Amino acid sequence: MHRYRSHTCAALRKSDVGSTVRLSGWVHRVRDHGGVLFIDLRDHYGMTQVVADPDSPAFALAEKVRSEWVVRIDGVVKARTEETVNRGMPTGEIELYAREIEVLSVAKELPLPVFGEPDYPEDVRLKYRFLDLRRETLHKNIVRRTQIVSSIRRGMGDAGFAEYTTPILTASSPEGARDFLVPSRIHEGKFFALPQAPQQYKQLLMVAGFDRYFQIAPCFRDEDPRADRLPGEFYQLDLEMSFVTQEDVWETVEPVMTRVFEEFAEGKPVTNNWPRIPYDVSIRKYGSDKPDLRNPIEMQAVTEHFAGSGFKVFANMIASNPKVEVWAIPAKTGGSRAFCDRMNAWAQSTGQPGLGYIFWRSENGTMEGAGPLAKNVGPERTEAIRTQMGLSDGDACFFVAGDPAKFYKFAGEARTRAGEELNLVDRDRFDFCWIVDFPFYEWNEDEKKLDFAHNPFSMPQGGIAALDGEDPLAIKAFQYDAVCNGFEIASGSIRNQSPELMVKAFEKVGLSQTDVEERFGGLYRAFQYGAPPHGGCAFGIDRVVMLLVGAKNLREISLFPMNQQAQDLLMGAPSPATPAQLRELALRVVPTKKD
Repeated sequence: MHRYRSHTCAALRKSDVGSTVRLSGWVHRVRDHGGVLFIDLRDHYGMTQVVADPDSPAFALAEKVRSEWVVRIDGVVKARTEETVNRGMPTGEIELYAREIEVLSVAKELPLPVFGEPDYPEDVRLKYRFLDLRRETLHKNIVRRTQIVSSIRRGMGDAGFAEYTTPILTASSPEGARDFLVPSRIHEGKFFALPQAPQQYKQLLMVAGFDRYFQIAPCFRDEDPRADRLPGEFYQLDLEMSFVTQEDVWETVEPVMTRVFEEFAEGKPVTNNWPRIPYDVSIRKYGSDKPDLRNPIEMQAVTEHFAGSGFKVFANMIASNPKVEVWAIPAKTGGSRAFCDRMNAWAQSTGQPGLGYIFWRSENGTMEGAGPLAKNVGPERTEAIRTQMGLSDGDACFFVAGDPAKFYKFAGEARTRAGEELNLVDRDRFDFCWIVDFPFYEWNEDEKKLDFAHNPFSMPQGGIAALDGEDPLAIKAFQYDAVCNGFEIASGSIRNQSPELMVKAFEKVGLSQTDVEERFGGLYRAFQYGAPPHGGCAFGIDRVVMLLVGAKNLREISLFPMNQQAQDLLMGAPSPATPAQLRELALRVVPTKKD
């Protein structure tokens, strides 16, 4: 028999009854039932119940073992009685009668309980992550993550892609976040950067003629953490294709990701056809470029119904500023004063002056609008709003007015709030879409200049003619995001492969041809030697896994994450460099002056 085990703790079944076997694992818990000891023995694969009665030669040692000790147990497999069968365990029809126990490793008193998975402070969970990872839910999430990544790799291979590995030490690149810099010992005073994404390298692969590339790529960004992005590093399915339009990219990756979700959705419906929603339409309908399509609420402009109306607050705003619009947020089944007052109070709690509303009720067979706005605009306008929004008895509608560029985010939050409060959101499904036609440029109010709105290496719609003749803020890009259930899970574009167009695009944001040659020299040179039309995208592996396992935080699907202060509590990173290390790198730490 093997030194440690003949079976895993998930392997034994009723067909093994009568066999003498050997198991090794962790003591999950010990229960004393009238002098008979029951040990739940756990390993990576599952759990087996072990029984030690007073007649067993292993009983004396069984009395001493404690939670999370590592033990080897030899024994005989026996069938459980019908009333003690545990249908919730794969091994629930049998139990192992212990004949010999060997303690392989003793555990100190635990700083973090494994059994039961009670809530525990995050700093303790991260400092003792090796214990946290023994917990069933987190352990299961990590295993599921590896299965999802394997499925993605299979799908990409089936779609004709080959996996290529790009460098980790590279040059600084403007990907929208701060770089992690790595000082060079050999080249004093110079620095490498960890890649925010393999963007330039994958484009260079297309110029080199590799046609279909993918990689499960580590990416590094020195940015503040949030629930849907870990500090420091994350992983993405990075892909690029040559001789393609954006439609080709969508039609290629949709089936791959749809199959991955169907494989791990545990029966939840998955969108088969991903709608293409222009950015401007998404903002106006949903108040977001990451719409949760499970929420059926769609906003509409109702400015005309308030122009010149008796509701002077909105009417005067419309008359004084041509940019002002009034947007309506329909709320089916929300037609009660109590709900409308709750929404209004919520709006005020976010710093808004309030949230105007009308709700409809049927009185003596006549549909009437109620609420302060209804009284001010009158029955005809109220009825026109109800008809436009498709509302009926028992429904409500909320209104936001002003410059849409300034209020659309709040309107989107109100849409989300109403959908959740009224239980209109179908949470047991996965709804995808592509957000397309992003703006190429945006205005940086702080610096009073144009900036790229998305990926600076994207192709502007209309090409060089658009850059020469159009208002820069009106130019759209061949850029697109994939969204699932309100989360951006991918971003991509058709790339700008023309050196002349590349220079002109960067000139608009204040960079000269010399700047482009210095900062993006590899890509700029490559484009002068025959670059094919190409494009691609990158899916966030962490977000995909988070959605599929139903986690609320990325730390619940990552092995060794940092905390909210971007610290690795387990390994003690970041940590000070030694004086010798700094001398080797010709560096000196200059503390930041405190005001």
